[in-house]
Amino acid sequence: MKGLFKSKPRTPVDVVRQTRENLVHLDLNSGSRGGDAKREEKMAELSKNIRELKSILYGNGESEPVTEACVQLTQEFFRENTLRLLIIHLPKLNLETRKDATQVVANLQRQQVSSKIVASEYLESNKDLLDILISGYENMDIALHYGAMLRECIRHQSIARYVLESEHMKKFFDYIQLPNFDIASDASATFKELLTRLLSSTNYITKRQAIKLLGDMLLDRSNAAVMMRYVSSKDNLMILMNLLRDSSKNIQIEAFHVFKLFAANKNKPAEVVNILVTNRSKLLRFFAGFKIDKEDEQFEADKEQVIKEISAL
Repeated sequence: MKGLFKSKPRTPVDVVRQTRENLVHLDLNSGSRGGDAKREEKMAELSKNIRELKSILYGNGESEPVTEACVQLTQEFFRENTLRLLIIHLPKLNLETRKDATQVVANLQRQQVSSKIVASEYLESNKDLLDILISGYENMDIALHYGAMLRECIRHQSIARYVLESEHMKKFFDYIQLPNFDIASDASATFKELLTRLLSSTNYITKRQAIKLLGDMLLDRSNAAVMMRYVSSKDNLMILMNLLRDSSKNIQIEAFHVFKLFAANKNKPAEVVNILVTNRSKLLRFFAGFKIDKEDEQFEADKEQVIKEISAL
């Protein structure tokens, strides 16, 4: 009789549902003190389920992920509030499970169902989750996990735009200067990813908003340290030089106000100098013909200074 009643292998949908049940149990019993043994059992079960979700999405070392299994998992995951529960309760999970959960959330941002990115649609309806992820930089225990999730979420243009238009955008300048090096570096990486997404957007309004906000924040004296770090990056310089060639005059002007900071930097890194020198003739030719519609003495003075700085390299 042994083996006659073998349990059926769990489907991806089963694993998601059981994960959700574990998270709901955690949610309902988050304030209770009793039943530690039961709680530990449920936490172990949750860890196992999250590990299995990761295995389905990434493969297990012996086999590649199966597309159909990933589709089923993704559909079920976003059918209800599994993502919300996972993000909210991440601080209660042990370190290894947090890592697994972070990888699961990251992978799900790229999963397609019928050519649609389901995660993007879900996040558009649950934007408060972005507020939670961004605020995570204020909690040392989960900052790096939430940061990794956030970087994947802002791959969606609509989500990046939400962050741009929220009050959180300015907070990044505080997070980048946090005393904890790892968290500050992570916040910096997220901010850079966010700006790259926004400044390369095909949406005129998004691009203009992003470059204007960037200029305003970098020119704010209280952000001097961040500004110096920003203008020391060749990647940032390349983005700005591309924006100077934008078809919109307004975007060109906003880009100029940031570009002039690169030119004015007295301690340019060698890689920044190399790019400016390589493109010197093109830049000088561009600025020679770069004019705005109305007379502006400050603009002309800034432009002359930029020409002078580039010519002297």
